[in-house]
Amino acid sequence: MTNETVQQKLTEKFGEQLTGWEEPYGMLTFTAPKELNLKVLQFLFDDETLQFQFLTDLQAVHYPDNKGAELAVVYHLHNLVDNVRIRFKVFTDVKSPDVFSATALYQSANFMERETYDFYGVNFIGHPNLIRVLNVDEMDYFPMRKEFPLEDQTRIDKDDEMFGRGGEFGFGIEKSATGGISLAEDQKPASDREQEL
Repeated sequence: MTNETVQQKLTEKFGEQLTGWEEPYGMLTFTAPKELNLKVLQFLFDDETLQFQFLTDLQAVHYPDNKGAELAVVYHLHNLVDNVRIRFKVFTDVKSPDVFSATALYQSANFMERETYDFYGVNFIGHPNLIRVLNVDEMDYFPMRKEFPLEDQTRIDKDDEMFGRGGEFGFGIEKSATGGISLAEDQKPASDREQEL
């Protein structure tokens, strides 16, 4: 089975509702409206040719600049008979992140949806037990959303060179206590090392 076969069968069934067809690294990828996620999953599962009956992974991605569709729920499916994998995405608004749960079709979606809720706040409608699994219940935010700066830009106690971000000096050169530059021991001429002893 080829990606063209999968795309053709999906296009015959859903027409222009499926968009964003591409094949990064050979994996067929497309986007569906969030209202159709269960219908697409059911079709991929039931079709005798397609047989995508294994949910490999389910996660979310936060695109803060994509107004009205900030959260993407991404499904990775695998046809174990023909060893074919596909990926499809549904987008939802961060203010009402409701997506239908896939737990009735794939039991493996249970924990994956709970984890996605825990970190991104996607509300999976119909999930049997949508609670936090890794973070504490008292958290009132979702830590994987890009809503906070990665680090405090006002800190002065950091040396960017220690974090691989350049700085004044390159590799093999160290700062001295007086602020000058001193060469690392293995880069000093032998005569200088002897004088220091």
